[in-house]
Amino acid sequence: MRNLLLATLLLFALPLQAAAQEEVVLGLSQDRVAITATFDGSEILIFGAVKRETPIPDTEQLQVIVTVSGPDLPVLVRRKERKLGIWVNTDSVLVDSAPTFYAVATSAPLSEILTDVEDLRYRISINRAIRSVGAAMHIRGAQDFADAVVRIRENRQLYSVRESTVAVDQQTLFRTAIDMPADLTEGRYTARIFLTRNGIVVSQYETPIEVRKVGLERFLYVMSREQPFLYGLMSLAIAIAAGWGASAAFRLLRNN
Repeated sequence: MRNLLLATLLLFALPLQAAAQEEVVLGLSQDRVAITATFDGSEILIFGAVKRETPIPDTEQLQVIVTVSGPDLPVLVRRKERKLGIWVNTDSVLVDSAPTFYAVATSAPLSEILTDVEDLRYRISINRAIRSVGAAMHIRGAQDFADAVVRIRENRQLYSVRESTVAVDQQTLFRTAIDMPADLTEGRYTARIFLTRNGIVVSQYETPIEVRKVGLERFLYVMSREQPFLYGLMSLAIAIAAGWGASAAFRLLRNN
């Protein structure tokens, strides 16, 4: 009985030991993204190495998955239907949590290097990253609302899956580039790196990326939220001045 218990403990300890033998050492080309008036997107180079205490295992080749996700926020999704010749909102579902930005880069097709169980555990794929607890019983096709979030944000290039874009050299060095669009949501982003063998995650690492407005954009953003009355007066004054200036310029051109 004692030998059986010892064998069981060793069996469960083996995967943990194997996972500890390979660790990620990560580097980023930048860990801050500044949103300015001329900001039209950014590219973040993610590179790193695999630290080992033992030789490279003579098993399935090491694969790398990189994800970059933006702040998670709830999303209210509405369904429109045509009734009596008019498009009207019928059903609505609150998706509890969806990343404002989500990119997945892999060293091989995702379905080949990650099992469904591991995907569910670590929430790596886009569909797993979105959390929708449930909808009212009378709403049909509740999953369609979460799918709509994915479809809309894919069209806006906020969600993307880039398979076979992570270069892995000698199962030790890896690198990839993540394109970030212009309409980023300000906040704390997270870069995650997963090492997998036989579809199983053997190691993971994550690091933050700060996305912030700077300069005039930051000043206007803070004012609009902390002093909305002054922000409204300033916007009104700018609109009046712009209108008066355009009118004066038009009169000058007409007189000439």
